[in-house]
Amino acid sequence: MFKNIIQKTFKYLRYKIVKNNDPVFHFHSNAYLRHNARRLEHLASLNIPVRGMSVLEVGAGIGDHSHYYLDRECQITITETRQDNLDYLVLRYPGVNILRLDLDSPQPIENSPFDVVHCYGLLYHLKNPDLALDFLSQSCQKILFLETCVSFGDNEQINPVKEIQTKPTQAFSGVGCRPTRRWIFSRLQNHFDYVYIPRTQPNHEEFPLDWNHPEKHKGLSRSIFIASRTKLDNEMLTDELIQHQVRHN
Repeated sequence: MFKNIIQKTFKYLRYKIVKNNDPVFHFHSNAYLRHNARRLEHLASLNIPVRGMSVLEVGAGIGDHSHYYLDRECQITITETRQDNLDYLVLRYPGVNILRLDLDSPQPIENSPFDVVHCYGLLYHLKNPDLALDFLSQSCQKILFLETCVSFGDNEQINPVKEIQTKPTQAFSGVGCRPTRRWIFSRLQNHFDYVYIPRTQPNHEEFPLDWNHPEKHKGLSRSIFIASRTKLDNEMLTDELIQHQVRHN
C-alpha cells in the first residue's frame, strides 16, 4: 500500500511538472482562449485590409494570433523569445519563417521592413518599451497593430513592474511595465505620421470603456493603438486619445 502511495504521488508530481513547463498549458487555458478570441474578432471588426501583405509578429507566444494573417494569405515572420514557445511554433506552423527575437535587446531581422507589424500582448512584458517601439517603427513600412496592458492616468509614465520570469506568459527578463495610454500615444507619434485608437473596445472586461474613472475598473487594463505611415480613412478609428469607448458589435 505504501508503495502504491509513493507511485501515485510521483505520478502526480511528474504530471504537475510537465503541465507547469508546457506552454500549451498556459496559453490554452480557458481564459487565454477567450481573451484571444475577443481580441482577434475586434481586430477584424476594424476593417483594416491586410490580405497578401508581409507581416512581422512579435511576442507570438505559441502562435494563437498567427493564423489571422496566414488565413489572409500574408507572408508572415513569427518571432518569440522563449525556446519552448519557438519549438512549439515550428511544429505548429511548418514552412513559416520563425525566428528568435528579444525586444528588450532587438537585433536586425531578415526581410525587414514589413508592411504590417503585429504586437499584441507584448509591450507590457518589456523593461525597455521605448527601445522596442523604436525597433518596431524601423521594422514597419505601413501599419502597426499594438495592444497592451496600460495604467490609468493622463501623464506620461512607463510604470515598471516585476513579473514572474519563469512563467511562459510573463516577462522574459522578469521586469515589465504598465505605461499610460498617453505615454504610448506620444511615443508612437514620434515614429509615425498617423496614430489612432479604435472607438470600440473588445468584448472583454480587461478593456475599459471609461478612462476617467479607474475605480470602476478592476484587474488588468488594456488598450489598442493603430499607427500608420499614411492617413487611414476609417470611421472606426480616431486620432484623439478619447476618454470613452464602446463595445464593438
